[in-house]
Amino acid sequence: MAKKVSKNARVAQRSANAGSGRDHVKVIKSIKNPETGKYSFKEMIIPKDQAKEFFANK
Repeated sequence: MAKKVSKNARVAQRSANAGSGRDHVKVIKSIKNPETGKYSFKEMIIPKDQAKEFFANK
């Protein structure tokens, strides 16, 4: 029988993998074309601390 991993062990493992991509987010911004009025979407994966800057810039 396999050894079961406790919840506390999984939490510790998550903190050990802190730099493994959990500090990035996928952001999606809608951009309206002034000529046609249609929307297009800009998707990026960026660090969490740059998310507010992404939405502030036009």
